[in-house]
Amino acid sequence: MSAMQREVLQLGNPKLRQTACPVQNPTDLEIQSLIDDLIGTMEESNGVGIAAPQVGIDLQVVIVASRPTLRYPHAPHMDPIAMINPHITPIGAERVKDWEGCLSVPGIRGLVPRASTISVEYQDRNGQAQTEIFQDFVARIIQHECDHLQGYVFIDRVESTRELITENEYHKLVLS
Repeated sequence: MSAMQREVLQLGNPKLRQTACPVQNPTDLEIQSLIDDLIGTMEESNGVGIAAPQVGIDLQVVIVASRPTLRYPHAPHMDPIAMINPHITPIGAERVKDWEGCLSVPGIRGLVPRASTISVEYQDRNGQAQTEIFQDFVARIIQHECDHLQGYVFIDRVESTRELITENEYHKLVLS
């Protein structure tokens, strides 16, 4: 079965504010199809990550796929990882502020403080338990996507509305 591009819900849709439920059986065909659809939707949207709640599915499934895109020209490249029922543990106290955007909040970027190094426990798409350590940009993506599982979007995490800018201003800043 081929992947289907799904509609990405926009800020204001109440489904973005719900808490996602744990996945009972990661190898279920519906979950596998959802993973493929999420990857396809994220790639078509030039995203580097996506969470199931962003397409209206209240399950704990996120895709992390850092790669250079129009939206993130300096991102490191990695193959997409499906994380099912992820649990994040920050490593160390260091928090770094950096710019984030979101497919569900188009046209806006914000400076968001996040842990710079995290450990993530999750099930992969084969249902196998995994524990990995991630740093910097990839750690930021994971924290951002896992926020969606709790009903948060990145603008909830900015410390001041003065740290929100438009996508156009962000590109002037980054590309200058």
